[in-house]
Amino acid sequence: MRAVICKSFGPPENLVVEEVDDPIPGPGQLLVEVRAAGVTFPDALMVEDKYQYHPVPPYTPGGEVAGVVRALGEGVEGFAVGDRVSAGSAEGGFAELSAVGAGSARVVSDAMSFEEAVGISYSFGTALYGLRDRGNLQAGETLLVLGAAGAIGLAAVELGKQIGARVIAAASTDEKVSLCRERGADEGINYSTENLKERVKELTGGKGANVVYDPVGGDYAEAALRATAWEGRFLVIGFTAGIPRLPLNLPLLKGCQVVGVFFGAMMGREPKRAKRINDDLMALCDEGKISSYVTARYPLERAGQALRDLTERRAMGKIVVVP
Repeated sequence: MRAVICKSFGPPENLVVEEVDDPIPGPGQLLVEVRAAGVTFPDALMVEDKYQYHPVPPYTPGGEVAGVVRALGEGVEGFAVGDRVSAGSAEGGFAELSAVGAGSARVVSDAMSFEEAVGISYSFGTALYGLRDRGNLQAGETLLVLGAAGAIGLAAVELGKQIGARVIAAASTDEKVSLCRERGADEGINYSTENLKERVKELTGGKGANVVYDPVGGDYAEAALRATAWEGRFLVIGFTAGIPRLPLNLPLLKGCQVVGVFFGAMMGREPKRAKRINDDLMALCDEGKISSYVTARYPLERAGQALRDLTERRAMGKIVVVP
């Protein structure tokens, strides 16, 4: 089979495509013919050895796939050859075939394309776990989403509206803000040209946002924390703009919480909760209430470019590698 190979840690431009042996599914695994692989920020960090999980080169990047089951490993139940599935794994997705744990796999309905399916578990899973389980977002509250035009941000926008919140989408260009409005955001802020804290205060009558969803970090984190309401919840999702240093007097003064949201770790520690979240997401998909917004497709040979476009924030919505 053809696969993207990271031979040594470094920039994504160093990735190569080679012919390698087909993977053999081990006990508890499925062999999936990959029809689409999601491109995520952890994938980009891993190839430069900057993530919590450290793969051993040479390895194939790609942590989420959707495709067709071609073989079952020993002990696998509940799946059959020919099933359409989506699944998550730490690596191995940017390839024509991928061996994934059956515990992470879910059957995909015929109504959903593989490209749409591959964005549901990671992006929407992170958003639902963060907003509902960690942030306790309630109908009628105000949700501020940073990096709102990315896959994880748009998922939070859509799920925030499903919960019944008023959603303020913050992004770095007018084009991105417009996309967020098209996907359901009530208000938009271009934080490259507008003062994030002051605009949130204006839009909330001085009260601030009840829940802040921050996958960006960097210099925007403190401004967003200062725009958090009394007893608000500031959700730490990720750090695409760098890891911030937050003044801890702010949570005291606002009576607010700073809450970590690590969806991947939760899936390993709490499989029952992970299954419930996935089942809830699949139900929303089947009802047509949420959908992954795919904006770009890359062949295996351009997987490095896909990762670069993501890290340099040129991508909007979900981008996928299509073998």
